[in-house]
Amino acid sequence: MCNRARMKGEIETIWGSVAELFSEAPRDNRFDPQELRPRGRAYVMREQGNMFGWDVMSWDVLGGKAAWPMTNVRNLALPQWRRLAERPENRCVVPLTEFCEFTPDKHDLGDSKPPLKGEMWFSVIDQPVFAVAGFWQATESGNGFAMVTCDANSLVRPIHPKAMVTILDPSDVDVWLRGSYDEVRSLQRPFDPARMAVRGPVFPTREKQS
Repeated sequence: MCNRARMKGEIETIWGSVAELFSEAPRDNRFDPQELRPRGRAYVMREQGNMFGWDVMSWDVLGGKAAWPMTNVRNLALPQWRRLAERPENRCVVPLTEFCEFTPDKHDLGDSKPPLKGEMWFSVIDQPVFAVAGFWQATESGNGFAMVTCDANSLVRPIHPKAMVTILDPSDVDVWLRGSYDEVRSLQRPFDPARMAVRGPVFPTREKQS
């Protein structure tokens, strides 16, 4: 479920934000916020005090304490997730330009190599950069975040029938960050498929793509 995503663009220009940064941006060559992968570091937006700004966190809300990165959260009624959902200070939004799901079936590309799954990339037509609901918490290895998922809409369902990321309308960002538990639960819903586009399958490790 959505373990690949992208955010193209400069954070200082997104959503009219200021360049407030709560933690120093990494200066090493492994920091690539435009290509999001599990346990990779990315920019998220959150509130601290009365300030709304950027932070840099790892895409694993458990900070490596599980057998696999905890990148997505679905059941907000579970005690460990409800604790985060109830606290506005632990909510964040994740800016994306695309998110990826892999095709259910493998494709034979006719190049005498083993078949492989293709990447399907989803975007929002009227929002070049869209907001995804998220949670974060401090861990022993640093701050980590997860994206909140919901039921898949009719565009995503043929590729990934179980879930999709929770995309927020711009008018819902403040509610997600500041609202009550019941209010944020009401935002955990599929995004309008008519406002979305999909491209693929693409096979970045091979030449053929459609």
